[in-house]
Amino acid sequence: MAPKHMFLFSCLVILGTLNGIFTVEFDVINNAEGSDGGTRFENEIGTEYSKSTLSFSTFFIWGLFQQDTDRDRKDVQRVTLIMEIMDGVAYTAGDEIHFSANYIGDYSGDVKTEFTGVIFHEMTPVWQWNGAGEAPGGLIEGIADFVRLSADLAPGNWVKPGEGDRWDQGYDVTARFLDYCNGLSSDFVAELNEKMRDGYSDDFFLELLGETVDELWSDYKDMYGKRH
Repeated sequence: MAPKHMFLFSCLVILGTLNGIFTVEFDVINNAEGSDGGTRFENEIGTEYSKSTLSFSTFFIWGLFQQDTDRDRKDVQRVTLIMEIMDGVAYTAGDEIHFSANYIGDYSGDVKTEFTGVIFHEMTPVWQWNGAGEAPGGLIEGIADFVRLSADLAPGNWVKPGEGDRWDQGYDVTARFLDYCNGLSSDFVAELNEKMRDGYSDDFFLELLGETVDELWSDYKDMYGKRH
């Protein structure tokens, strides 16, 4: 069976062709040349695949967030991926994605698939609205992992649906919860993101789904028999 990200990308290539050419430029800089991770990046991932992943993830996020026109999106003209020697995995700062060559070098599984999933996560804050800085950090990171989940790129070590202590715990916990909410209304995450353009309130959940976020969290936990 072909890697699942290849099927995803094949679909996105077709969709991208139908929707015109990207107006965003994508750059890749390898500041870790000569290191184990920098060399593995060059040999197993490469610049061209990285640029394709940056563009595909951008198109995927625009579609998921229903950002169909320039007016719907942030004004970002260029996104740069920088491979560097650092701890951790990756982080996004404005229009730059910083990726750890150490992580690439030490990763023991399918590094190309893992790289792809991380890029989908890290590209999300380039385009998502953050409530003018008022949204909970756990929600912001949860939306980024929701994008990764929606692209069928969630790794096997994520929590299972229904697990977690708080709805805004972040990352995979919040991503699973948002996936549940999106199942109640398929436009939920897109509409939530749009509401977060100028500010944030927990009441957005009530306005969009008819229940408070705490009620939704309780329903979610009950659905999977995970309420303590």
